[in-house]
Amino acid sequence: MCGGGGPRRGAARGSVRRGFVVIAAVEIYAQVQTLKRQAAERGVSLQVEKLDVTNDGDRRKALNWGVEILVNNAGVGEGGSTVDIPAPNIRCQFEVNVTGPLLLTQGIAKQMVKRGAGRIVWVSSREGLNVNPFTGIYSASKHAVEAIAETMAHELQEHNIEVATVNPGPFLTGFNDRMFQTWESWEDDPSQRLFDYAKLAFPRAQFDPEAVYATLTSVAAGEVDSFRNLEPKSMLEETKRLQQVPWERKVTDGLGTRHQAIQHSYEMRPETPVVH
Repeated sequence: MCGGGGPRRGAARGSVRRGFVVIAAVEIYAQVQTLKRQAAERGVSLQVEKLDVTNDGDRRKALNWGVEILVNNAGVGEGGSTVDIPAPNIRCQFEVNVTGPLLLTQGIAKQMVKRGAGRIVWVSSREGLNVNPFTGIYSASKHAVEAIAETMAHELQEHNIEVATVNPGPFLTGFNDRMFQTWESWEDDPSQRLFDYAKLAFPRAQFDPEAVYATLTSVAAGEVDSFRNLEPKSMLEETKRLQQVPWERKVTDGLGTRHQAIQHSYEMRPETPVVH
């Protein structure tokens, strides 16, 4: 099994407990020893490798690992309005979230075809199904992941390769709040920005991440056979309902007024947990 670091490390630990040999991938060499130390402190045995999915040499190296289950969870989040985010940041968003993982998967999937079996899990997002203001470029990259995963499932089924997605909603891992800080390093003219990002925050309360760790581990282990797996499940009906909204929306709806979701970004405080 080949996975990654960051907020999905809980899934790696769960996979080890199920008896899998887990290759946990990190972006830079400086993270290798840190993850090894954290794993040792928890009594977890991991093979930790440096794998920057945008690096061709790293992708070639991964072809030597004999991956039987691939969990594509490399990702970055670029926050900001679709009309403000600078070009280099847009390109980086798609290179890390879409192009790099797809190129990695191409090589590993062909190895799986020769083997006659395999499982590919794409860590998408609820944002791959819905949208929110100020996460549009990130959401676009995850919509692309959804298209790739669904198409890949069709293309690989005759080769006995399983493909699934996991769609995390707003979980309190720090990822969402960091996404609303990326503007601080933009190389642009702040006077030309449409919004003052110092006044904005991620517009939703966030859930405890343990549920998504458990689901990702179960999907990777083949214990769940559904193609799409959204967490938290309490957001399932809302997600499906919002997918219908564009069919009903008129281009003149709300003109001249601030969208409610944008107002939420002004009102919300960072790292606000869901209160049950």
